[in-house]
Amino acid sequence: MTGAAGAGKSCLQQTAAEKCGKSGILAASYFISSTDPTRNTVEPIIPTIAYQLGRKNKHLKSLINAVIEEDPLIFDQSLEAQTTAFIVEPFQHMKRTGANLHDLPYVILIDGLDECTSTDPKHKAEDRQAELLTAIRRCLLENDLPFRIFIASRPELAIYTALQPGGHLHDLAYHIQLNKHDATADMRRYLWSRFKDLGLRMKDPQWFSEDEVETLVKAGSGQFIYVATVYNFISEPRSSPRARLDIVLTWTPREGQAARPFEALDTLYYRILSAAKEAYEAVDTHQGRNFLLLFRVHHVNISSYFRIGHQHFIHYPADRLSALLCLEPQSEETLISDLRSLAVHETLGQGPDNVHLRLYHKSFSDFLEEPSRAKDLFVPESQVNMHLAKCMMQYIIECPLGSLPAKLGEIPLLRRCLEDAVDNLPHFLASPTTALDDEEVVGFTQNGGWQKVDKLIPPLMYDQAEGSAARDCCGCQGVCHKVEG
Repeated sequence: MTGAAGAGKSCLQQTAAEKCGKSGILAASYFISSTDPTRNTVEPIIPTIAYQLGRKNKHLKSLINAVIEEDPLIFDQSLEAQTTAFIVEPFQHMKRTGANLHDLPYVILIDGLDECTSTDPKHKAEDRQAELLTAIRRCLLENDLPFRIFIASRPELAIYTALQPGGHLHDLAYHIQLNKHDATADMRRYLWSRFKDLGLRMKDPQWFSEDEVETLVKAGSGQFIYVATVYNFISEPRSSPRARLDIVLTWTPREGQAARPFEALDTLYYRILSAAKEAYEAVDTHQGRNFLLLFRVHHVNISSYFRIGHQHFIHYPADRLSALLCLEPQSEETLISDLRSLAVHETLGQGPDNVHLRLYHKSFSDFLEEPSRAKDLFVPESQVNMHLAKCMMQYIIECPLGSLPAKLGEIPLLRRCLEDAVDNLPHFLASPTTALDDEEVVGFTQNGGWQKVDKLIPPLMYDQAEGSAARDCCGCQGVCHKVEG
């Protein structure tokens, strides 16, 4: 089961564990937590599952104990070796001796796989997560054992890759995707129930309105963690629920503000975004890149568009924006490899020009736009516009004029990107939201940038087949010549 951050995966796993426990079919459960150092790595998972299995059957317990007595260093071996020694071989021994394995509890629950970290600097967290998934497949799913295994995780790199076509779990797992489930009704019921309970405590059942509940549900963007966070803030026992509800409904961030109703959400977003930044910038081919800046460029592209004038807004398809940023093809997918619990690229029609980034949480977009919430992860919009303007200048300077006519026909993306750069660069440079250093513009001019723009206009703006002019200028109303001057 995968889902966005805060979609309710752990809550569902906890409910599954309780129900399976009551019905006598729960063999073992393990809840991973990145904030708990005793259960935020993969090392304890297999031994803990084995321990819980042993508690369900005395014969199995004795077989597991014998493994430890024979090899006390088993805990230092690979996860696959541990799974084989602690679970596979004891169960196979019981099967050979005539035990009915189907009488044993068979459900194994693992929650929060994405929260597994790595204590070994030689291995990334996703490597350890992938190692656990591989051990589960090779040992528990391919040895005719009775287990049914239910794993919940954000769709980060290891599990996302395993579930994709060609991944080693694609044909074996039944994949529940919570992102395809609209939790709006559940969120509404949750708030109504909790607010009514608060009303009993306050002796005022009319302390909230239906419209206020609907406002909170809408702000949650279908993500349960939002309403849960709001309720935890409102239900603080030493304060007035009515006063705290008003704070949430009217809250806008201000310097030095004491009330922080979304602090739990902000902590979650900060942790995920920081980890994604670290993983992306650790790749050798990404050396020198600013992950936060690149992601913020894509975010501004979908949240507010690029504002380069009073009434001039620009929006780009995801692949074209990556090309304008002078990045390799498919770099937009690489950028969100570790943010799949918060964002996804969606195709809104046919063709590459219809692929766009979408954030699951509106509250995540609010987090990115507010420095008091994002803190040192905040990237101002002026820096975004400045970086895109620099990239457009680089794109124009590096464009090969000699082979351009042939390439324009062969590479449609090149044509579209050059049109964007030639059309929009003057607007970016003239915009008050682009805090570009004068030296950057001078360097572009001295490198023949504006002369190159003049040479690019004919092949870009004229229809090659008809030989007729589509238009006779770049549409900038003379801004480019003013900048050059």
